[in-house]
Amino acid sequence: MDTLAQYYGLGLALAIGLLIGLERGWQEREVDATGRVAGIRTFALIGLLGGIWGALFPIVGGVALGFAAFAFAIGLAMFEWRESVRANTLSATDLIAGLLTFALGAYAVLGNKPAAAASGVTVAGLLALRHPLHAFLRRLTWAELRSGLLLLAMTVVLLPVLPDHTIDPWDTLNPHTIWLITVAIAALSFVGYVAVRVGGPRRGLLFAGTAGALVSSTAVTLTYSRLARTEPELAYEAGVAISASWIVSLLRMTILAVVLAPALLMPLMPAIGAAALVLALTAVGLYHTARNGTGKPELRLENPLELGMAIRFGLMLGLVTAVSKLFAAEIGQMSLLPLAAVTGFADVDPITLSVSQMAGREISLGVAALAVLIAAVTNGITKLTLAVTLAPAKIGCILAGAGAPAMLAGAAAFAVASP
Repeated sequence: MDTLAQYYGLGLALAIGLLIGLERGWQEREVDATGRVAGIRTFALIGLLGGIWGALFPIVGGVALGFAAFAFAIGLAMFEWRESVRANTLSATDLIAGLLTFALGAYAVLGNKPAAAASGVTVAGLLALRHPLHAFLRRLTWAELRSGLLLLAMTVVLLPVLPDHTIDPWDTLNPHTIWLITVAIAALSFVGYVAVRVGGPRRGLLFAGTAGALVSSTAVTLTYSRLARTEPELAYEAGVAISASWIVSLLRMTILAVVLAPALLMPLMPAIGAAALVLALTAVGLYHTARNGTGKPELRLENPLELGMAIRFGLMLGLVTAVSKLFAAEIGQMSLLPLAAVTGFADVDPITLSVSQMAGREISLGVAALAVLIAAVTNGITKLTLAVTLAPAKIGCILAGAGAPAMLAGAAAFAVASP
């Protein structure tokens, strides 16, 4: 190993220790300096110590490096044990963080440097997420934990053995692909579900509406339209959350389509951009009108990792996929448009995923994009109907005055941009 590479590795080892130490020191920033167990300097030195032993590896060999790591682990463990007795606490976090810092310091010199840097950032991030993670655990129910574990177990066990080819006479249904997409959608929705559960009502309606839209913008519209009626002082704030959820829903739908068919970005971008811009202007206007609310009540969403919900979505996805391919093959690709309109009233995801898989192959990109946008329009009609009928008249009129022009703006942009 040349001198420059050694310097680079040792510098990275020190940087990893500094990063982890910065987080550890920040957690104890209110403690007097004489009472801190290990902070930025200690972890920086631990990272550098690991790096130096990694640099010595070509000279002393692996056995000596192993003994050094073992001796460090024993010494640190004894120190942490004595500290836990003195402070009357039970926590292994500092011990594990110290061992990881030493190991990453050595790895920064001996191994893959980008991987070592990424691991260091990940460790610091996990340590910094202590309070949000603990808050999530306090809010987590047994039913949520059980359903998530069951779905993950079924995925890990079943996904590798599911047939990765079509199994029906019409050559439409691939069980492996359908279940993989189902789990991916559930995971994406679970991100929003977790954000809402961790944030809680104290984070405000805008936060909950934006995060909740990853799960269901229809549920956000339903909940906050009712809230706007029952608590008039929060009506404008609820309107902001609803319009923001519609924007997130459009972006989410577009991302799903583009992930499966990147070529759909250009046909979809003008229409989605125009519609999102109209909704964003409405959200900004409502935001400036809104009073300072308390951000209650808590947004209640169905757990997307619930096995029954995942299976229902998988069955619906399989059905829409089969029908879409049969319609395109037997009747023609334009037959997908009325199908998109019908299914969009309930959910945009199945038809979006179905046509995106066929885009550029069984059907043209233009038809696929049009089907996705038609589903978005009919789904938007469902949400507009909920807002107009459930929210107070002033909020319902504002949202209707934004939703309808957003649809028209999207349609006009698509017509202009399409050949």
